[in-house]
Amino acid sequence: MKERAGSRAAVDERYAQWKSLIPVLYDWFANHNLVWPSLSCRWGPQFEKATYKNRQRLYLSEQTDGSMPNTLVIANCEVVKPRVAAAEHISQFNEEARSPFVKKYKTILHPGEVNRIRELPQNSKIIATHTDSPDVLIWDVDAQPNRHAQLGATESRPDLILRGHQDNAEFALAMCPAEPYVLSGGKDKSVVLWSIQDHISALGDSSKPEASPGASGSKQSGKTANEKDSPKVDPRGVFHGHDSTVEDVQFCPTSAQEFCSVGDDACLILWDARTGTGPAVKVEKAHGGDVHCVDWNPLDVNYILTGSADNSVRMWDRRNLGSGGAGSPIHKFEGHKAAVLCVQWSPDKASVFGSSAEDGFLNVWDHEKVGKKKNVNSPAGLFFQHAGHRDKIVDFHWNSSDPWTIVSVSDDGESTGGGGTLQIWRMSDLIYRPEEEVLAELEAFKSHLASCAPRT
Repeated sequence: MKERAGSRAAVDERYAQWKSLIPVLYDWFANHNLVWPSLSCRWGPQFEKATYKNRQRLYLSEQTDGSMPNTLVIANCEVVKPRVAAAEHISQFNEEARSPFVKKYKTILHPGEVNRIRELPQNSKIIATHTDSPDVLIWDVDAQPNRHAQLGATESRPDLILRGHQDNAEFALAMCPAEPYVLSGGKDKSVVLWSIQDHISALGDSSKPEASPGASGSKQSGKTANEKDSPKVDPRGVFHGHDSTVEDVQFCPTSAQEFCSVGDDACLILWDARTGTGPAVKVEKAHGGDVHCVDWNPLDVNYILTGSADNSVRMWDRRNLGSGGAGSPIHKFEGHKAAVLCVQWSPDKASVFGSSAEDGFLNVWDHEKVGKKKNVNSPAGLFFQHAGHRDKIVDFHWNSSDPWTIVSVSDDGESTGGGGTLQIWRMSDLIYRPEEEVLAELEAFKSHLASCAPRT
């Protein structure tokens, strides 16, 4: 108990130090307290642009203790534009309060807890969710009715149910940037691929009152309604090659037929649906522990990231991976002190990515900085560390509509006994812009200050 109190004090001290630096490190920052933890957070469509801020959908969830239904939450988020927020404002917030920038817009009563949320790139109003079941659930969030979360209320009905797993599929979930395809992995050690092309045109047209089977969800009773009324889709393919639970999957950004997966067998597997249901390439010992997460670079399709229980992030060049399991990572990034839970490439710069872990840090890296480091005390490639969370960061998402803006969420069960923290933030552009550009701006600012100084 004394050891836990000591580590708690260390976390509190680190947090206080970080909070004092917010005006220096961040262009914008918002802190939103969650009553219930959310295991996933994703940006939805931007729907309004104004002079000083944009408004955008944000998807998150409420993982309850059974006293209330589990929910999928659609929120409206105000994203303040760069160089608008005053430094003193962004550092003044109450950790126990909700943010004025995040407002709940719609609630969907989800059948089971929401483990993972993914949006369809072609239409980000269509989202997929994973729960503790073999099925993938597809939701048209515009057509779904807003529900009131109360004990005993009937669950919302998904617009589609994707069938194909033989055991629970809880986390591994991806939607394809190239075509409306969905990919999932599960405890049955398989990777399953579906096309939802035929259903998307009907789902996306929310003007039709009957477009969503969930539109009459409030009148139905229990899970039998879900089973009876939601259309089912069978898979295009089921792929076998893992020896344990599949933890994460990702499409090649340019193809619905090429994808990758990682799992508790420590393997990274690349697949090509055109050549069969076995691995195209299998890297046997990609890490020294379970591999929790994978991402494929949308700006350079040769590069793949993996994150593991061995606390490291590894970067792979698919051109170097042989079908015999040969191939080693081109970089190993070692800056976390606990299991890495999420990795994601930046949509703004091909060499930049983020990683979050059970140590409560979200690290931002640039692989082009490896070998050029000036600070011998920081890990190679690391150039920013977000230390605003005080417990494990379970998910984060770069905002493709708003450059360098990130939403991150922590499950605060260990530190506070419940709830979670959602943070939306953008680091100062002085941190990532070219050094000579930043120095020129600061020099001009210095000259401006000198010209404003009172003359004696």
